[in-house]
Amino acid sequence: METVSITECKTYHYPEVEKAVFACLGQLAGLREKVKSGSRVLVKVNLLKKNVPEDAVTTHPTVVEAIVRYLQASGCRVVIGDSPGGPFNEKRLAGIYKATGMLEVAARTGCDLNYDTTAVTVANEQARQLKHMQIIKIAADVDFVVSAAKCKTHGMMVFTGAVKNLFGVIPGLTKAEYHFKMNNRENFAHHLLDICEYIRPVFSVIDAVEGMEGDGPSAGEKRQAGLILAGENPYALDTAAAHIIGIDPFYVPTIKIARERGIFSGEVKDLSVKGPALEELQIAPFKLPASLNESLLSGVVPRTVEKFLINILRAKPVFHYATCIGCGECARGCPAGIIDMSTGKPLPDLKRCISCFCCHELCPRQAVTIKKHWLHRLVFK
Repeated sequence: METVSITECKTYHYPEVEKAVFACLGQLAGLREKVKSGSRVLVKVNLLKKNVPEDAVTTHPTVVEAIVRYLQASGCRVVIGDSPGGPFNEKRLAGIYKATGMLEVAARTGCDLNYDTTAVTVANEQARQLKHMQIIKIAADVDFVVSAAKCKTHGMMVFTGAVKNLFGVIPGLTKAEYHFKMNNRENFAHHLLDICEYIRPVFSVIDAVEGMEGDGPSAGEKRQAGLILAGENPYALDTAAAHIIGIDPFYVPTIKIARERGIFSGEVKDLSVKGPALEELQIAPFKLPASLNESLLSGVVPRTVEKFLINILRAKPVFHYATCIGCGECARGCPAGIIDMSTGKPLPDLKRCISCFCCHELCPRQAVTIKKHWLHRLVFK
């Protein structure tokens, strides 16, 4: 049994958040031995791009502040950091830290913000895919990492929580390279598990006071769940969070692959829940992203036919030029390099699109939407 701790928290009013986070972490008995005084800790937040906290795209600063203060109360030295989408440089980090409220958290708590944009290559011998990988240097320098995630649906991976959040230890545009090499869900899930198994966060927190449903992780709709969740096992934590918001945990590739690799069963029955029982939490199911394309033809038609139909009918990005400001974020973040900005507006070669939807995630004006083929509803669920 893996312990998942849940506390209710209806607003981002700081005293309420701190009380909820401290209570949530206090229910994890194993932390007393793992969180050592004098440790240097990276609180790895979700800072996808330059959004304000009210957008529900990034980990809310009050939740981050409470985690920082919990660690400081245990005698730890804390660094807040992430490698957001797009180029990884100091100027970009400074703008994102300011917009997302992390600059204020650092000012109030005295913790550090990571501005070191160098990367190191590490050996990951137990990995299935990434035997050697580049990670941001701060993740290698600290004594341990805490994953401070946001509860959101995700256009490629269905759900993003504690495990997917750790993709942000991969530096800048290297993430795009990994997306391109592992452009289907199963391969990408193996990749995410390899990262998680290397980083091994001492504990993870999911900010579900307000989450995102629909076309997450950045262009969906804000949804209040009113919860803070925490756990020492990030797979167990994601299993609980997915179940709470109405997603079958085995529909989430990282949970499914974790079961196949013998890391965690993915079964709700294998969770020991501290706080409200899962059946007591009355939350309407989150809407799923429009880009999901789980095939109903699997096992019904030959695999070659299924793959052909999926390729023809899979969702594709649509660029809305009246809204587009020509910033080029989509082109810089495109793993496949299929977006031409020579006219000042994005011109994608959709025949080469890998449907990772990084353009959709990174667009600051939500000028990229996801369109399904009209036959999609007949073939996909």
